[in-house]
Amino acid sequence: MSSGTTDAQRLEDLARLRRVKDRIDREYAQPLDVEALARGAHMSAGHLSREFKRAYGESPYGYLMTRRIERAMMLLRRGGMSVTDVCFEVGCQSLGTFSTRFTELVGMPPSVYKDAAADATVGIPSCVAKQVTRPIRNREASPASGT
Repeated sequence: MSSGTTDAQRLEDLARLRRVKDRIDREYAQPLDVEALARGAHMSAGHLSREFKRAYGESPYGYLMTRRIERAMMLLRRGGMSVTDVCFEVGCQSLGTFSTRFTELVGMPPSVYKDAAADATVGIPSCVAKQVTRPIRNREASPASGT
């Protein structure tokens, strides 16, 4: 019976984690922190962080920053906004942290990306551009095959 309870609890936790992930997707530009997300999911911050990472491969904060950087990439490709404006538009409070995280995920600073990517997706449907320009973390990159 305890196995059924464990399974039921795991399913309930997964549903809560999905709601947290959906909230991050919707509210990425809002000030979100793990404590607030955990309260909304009726979990402790530590439990949320551990279970979110187990389910999605990264912490809630890491996932939030990835969403913000993806949105920033789109805004920078469109042009018309400065890097600083984009930083605050996507919910980051520090230009330094934004630039550092952007560089880690994308492989170049946002100002360089803005110049390089301005014309890179011209004529490509936005749904395809989103997939081909998605930031790839080092752990997601396939290892180079040695011959």
